[in-house]
Amino acid sequence: YLKNDRKPFGGTLQRDSQCRSSLPAPTLHDLDERLALASKDPGDVKPPLLSLPRQIFVNRSLALEKIKCFGFDMDYTLAMYKSPDYEEMAFQLLQERLVCIGYPHEILEYKYDPTFPTRGLVFDALYGNLLKVDYHGNLLVCTHGFRFLKGAEIWNYYPNKFIQRDDMKRFHILNTLFNLTGGCRVVAGSPCPSGICDTGYKHGNLFMSFRSMFQDVREAMDHPTGCYCASLRSLTQPRVTLLLSRMKEVGKVFLATNSDYNYTDAIMTYLFDFNQGDKRPWRSYFDLIVVDTRKPLFFAEGTVLRQVNTDTGKLWIGTYTGPLQHCAVYSGGSSDMVCDLLGVKGKDILYIGDHIFGDILKSKKRQGWRTFLVVPELAKELQVWTEKRTLAVSFLVLTVFVLSSHLDSGSNECPDISSIKRRIKVKVTHEMDMCYGKMGSLFRCGSRQTLFANQLIRYADLYAASFLNFLYYPFSYLFRAPPTLMPHESTVEHVHVELSESGLLTGHRLNQLSFYGQQVSG
Repeated sequence: YLKNDRKPFGGTLQRDSQCRSSLPAPTLHDLDERLALASKDPGDVKPPLLSLPRQIFVNRSLALEKIKCFGFDMDYTLAMYKSPDYEEMAFQLLQERLVCIGYPHEILEYKYDPTFPTRGLVFDALYGNLLKVDYHGNLLVCTHGFRFLKGAEIWNYYPNKFIQRDDMKRFHILNTLFNLTGGCRVVAGSPCPSGICDTGYKHGNLFMSFRSMFQDVREAMDHPTGCYCASLRSLTQPRVTLLLSRMKEVGKVFLATNSDYNYTDAIMTYLFDFNQGDKRPWRSYFDLIVVDTRKPLFFAEGTVLRQVNTDTGKLWIGTYTGPLQHCAVYSGGSSDMVCDLLGVKGKDILYIGDHIFGDILKSKKRQGWRTFLVVPELAKELQVWTEKRTLAVSFLVLTVFVLSSHLDSGSNECPDISSIKRRIKVKVTHEMDMCYGKMGSLFRCGSRQTLFANQLIRYADLYAASFLNFLYYPFSYLFRAPPTLMPHESTVEHVHVELSESGLLTGHRLNQLSFYGQQVSG
């Protein structure tokens, strides 16, 4: 843990390894001082934390020194695209592709709206609705096209305001930032005024269901034509190589992407090109490179492992059965083969990706890998959460006021709290949601967590806005998860001493940790 009088996170990052923080561990005397301070006044112990966008947030404790291997996805993880520029370009290419296969030219008039879509939404392929749901399938928000449905309209489609998420043929989750373009395209086509029916469009003798339209969009979205290298975030390249070099000093590093070799090589070459005389080829930063992984199948039985001819981009015939070769590129395979080639076990690996299902959930459930979810939207979420904290406090105050009743089962009177509930819903909840975008926060809708938030908590050990946040932590760091209290435990007012993100002792009252009906850390 880091001492209070140290400033390991200050200054600029240099490219040689000497700039790495090498701080001595605190002594028992330091610990006694902090315990004494915490016992006097827990509120006075305020450690110098990293700025919020640079922090790594913890769901399950993880000792970084026990990680022997770091794995990476490519798109939206190593390669961070300019948003919304990238999505706008992909949206335009997608529409042009749809026109080529027979869709009317009028769809080219639609423009991408970056304020509308968000990850974690569910598309109903039967009715063409876009849904925001919680983990259990309860509806939080429902739209048809760009029109928000309310009351009786929602009950008409979903009589119990509930969906069966297990029906994967009907309900499709938009898990990645890639999906936002396709989701926005499907939504843009939904409110067609002529020939519309509950399950699609009808014109004369022709009928097109929402399901078939969604399938067309998905097929057109499979790596649309055109190179997106120009949309990569500039200025991040030196920091990527700096972090990868440091990771290789303490463990092994591998890349596992669903993209083919030619696309991967184009993106990574651009990402690692500094126009310097001493530049290294991008493949030298990795111990193992696997393309065409077909995640999430990669984390189950996988596919045949073949070697890639890096000169032509084509695959060598036959299954590869030899040892790991330096700077070689492989295609297909499985997560078990990765462990065998690198000589590591499941919990030795920290896998870093942006896909909550394909990268995080499956690698955690099937292989027991440690997981890090990249959430680029987190920067804006933190900004809104900080700037609008007065709204959050208002929600808590109003909720406590509603619950502060001294009535019991013998009381005949029924207090009218409709005005307070309306104020919570309209004034506080709606105003807070609109600060994030038209579909609200990625993580919640009022007091209720979204499906995305719940999956993040369950399957991502760590998460942050960027994997580059590892630059601000030593590789001996212990990420400590905040304690999780059950509802009956949070009723007892104890002073809880917590090891904060900077390794310092902070005091909090447990009843103050509960907000919006669940624990809030840091």
